[in-house]
Amino acid sequence: MELVVKITLILLLLTVCYEDVTERQTYWFWFPLMALVLGVLHLNQTVWPVFVTSVGINLCVVCLFLIVIYGYARLKLGVHPRQVFGLGDAFLFLALAFSFSTISFITVFVFALVFSLVLHMVLNTKSKPQTVPLAGYMSLFFAITYIAYWFEGIDSLYLI
Repeated sequence: MELVVKITLILLLLTVCYEDVTERQTYWFWFPLMALVLGVLHLNQTVWPVFVTSVGINLCVVCLFLIVIYGYARLKLGVHPRQVFGLGDAFLFLALAFSFSTISFITVFVFALVFSLVLHMVLNTKSKPQTVPLAGYMSLFFAITYIAYWFEGIDSLYLI
């Protein structure tokens, strides 16, 4: 059964990646499914009180991050936040909050953001500014991270 959950997660992450990179949009229903699968995998690695605490803190971190992005777009850039940040990105962030313990989540989340920036800079050789398929690139990074963890390339994502 756990293998089915793992395969489902990788398929969800790669679907979001493909849709966001090719169509610049994703279907909203992938994200609740992803949150459910991530939560199941996380809960299988820990106990209920730790899971609830981790997810609660992770959701607070994501909400704080979204507030900062909103404020930066409004106050510094003077544009509507939807011009710099997609709704799919926010949905992905909220779904990913169910993934790992807090320290691991913050670490992987930050590295996923850096990965997305570097990947976009490498793949986008055009000189005109273009939006970044952030949800797609981050989904790819999380898929790679999970696969590395499952094949024991990473020690633990749930205990830190």
